Amino acid sequence: MAVDAAEKKLTEPAGANRAAVAKGGESPLSRRLDGVALPKGGFTFDARAKARARLETMGLPVKRDEYWRYTDPAPFNAATPEELAVTDRAAGDLALFETLDRLRLVFVDGVLDESASDSLEGQGLTIDLLSRVDVGGAHWAAEIYGNLEAAGQNPVPRPLAALNTALAVEGVLIRVTGKPERPVHLVYRRRDKSADVILHHVILVEKGAELTLLDTGDVGARSNIVTEVQVAEGAHFHHVASRRTEGARVALSHIFARVGADARFKSFALAVNGSHMRQESVIDIVGDDAVAHVAAAVLGDGSDGTFHHDDTVFVTHAAERCESRQVFKKVLKNGAVGVFQGKILVKPGAQKTDGYQISQALLLDEDSQFLAKPELEIYADDVKCSHGSTTGALDETALFYLRSRGVPRDRAIVLLVLSFLADALAEVEDEALRNEISERLEGWLTRHTAAHAG
Repeated sequence: MAVDAAEKKLTEPAGANRAAVAKGGESPLSRRLDGVALPKGGFTFDARAKARARLETMGLPVKRDEYWRYTDPAPFNAATPEELAVTDRAAGDLALFETLDRLRLVFVDGVLDESASDSLEGQGLTIDLLSRVDVGGAHWAAEIYGNLEAAGQNPVPRPLAALNTALAVEGVLIRVTGKPERPVHLVYRRRDKSADVILHHVILVEKGAELTLLDTGDVGARSNIVTEVQVAEGAHFHHVASRRTEGARVALSHIFARVGADARFKSFALAVNGSHMRQESVIDIVGDDAVAHVAAAVLGDGSDGTFHHDDTVFVTHAAERCESRQVFKKVLKNGAVGVFQGKILVKPGAQKTDGYQISQALLLDEDSQFLAKPELEIYADDVKCSHGSTTGALDETALFYLRSRGVPRDRAIVLLVLSFLADALAEVEDEALRNEISERLEGWLTRHTAAHAG
């Protein structure tokens, strides 16, 4: 009886919408879920039911919500995405990291392409697909799936992450027990101009283990990806993502991390173009002497249409002698919009906390804008926390100096922008990865500075 009741709850219209439906209306949430078959059974069933209940309580985000004031949630809430033509214009991103020895998993429109992927096996790790193992019985991912996302709903609600937990039928489940020599590379490709992709990844890095996760490509016309990462005592997790696209792609991603004692969590994202993108990072530092870094370099050019990129970060310190670092740099032109919302919360007893946050934007014209909301909330008395946010144009003095030394104007602009982005790039520990990303940035900047250089 309990299972039947839970299944009914999981598949019937959300409670928050029933009043609207009874009155002849239809809420955004009911439109979003209309015709969607919610997964049943499997080890994720309870987590999905709880996520659906959270979603019923919260409803979908609206512009008046505190953390959605700068980003219109309508494209994420819509029942279906707008069609986006499939072209080869983003093909260059698919080749990123191609020279590296890595374990490659290729997803096409959210489905694993086995013919293009490596075997789901690797030294020091095990890999499963959610669709294959979520059919009943026990699985190690049951302890994590939906649980980190649920914890990340307080104090800030994140309904689109709950939507993902309830609906996702695919994702990778990675358990790391050693120190694999090769990184795992998630490669996303798109063939369907209406691809609406929902993926939910779960990663467990066990005590003393290490993993580098690479993430590149064009996921879909619209995508909603949740990644839950548990980093155990003394473990290291390094995440490097490149989100490069052309056209009106709508992309939303959440990473929820729990970082144990003496563990290291580092996440870097490169974002280039795309019309409506939001990345949320929710990091919970629960063990003493842990380190958590989150960084991004964003390049936005609105010349081909709307560019809007939102980074929203919430780092919680709940242990002693821990370090967190948020470094976000955005370069914007031709009416592009960048958003940064970052918070450091230091709980009582989290003494010797070292929290640092910086968000900066370089505006290459007067039409672009940067919206920032840095926050500190501290309940311990022996801490070192700081935040800063700046917005400005190119340094004309530095530009004049370079040109006076014979550097062409276009090249001088590229050099100054690369210098501006250097602090964010420095968060990529692996030198080979860092150098390849820097080369890509330089190439993009070289192609996009002509209009500004005039």
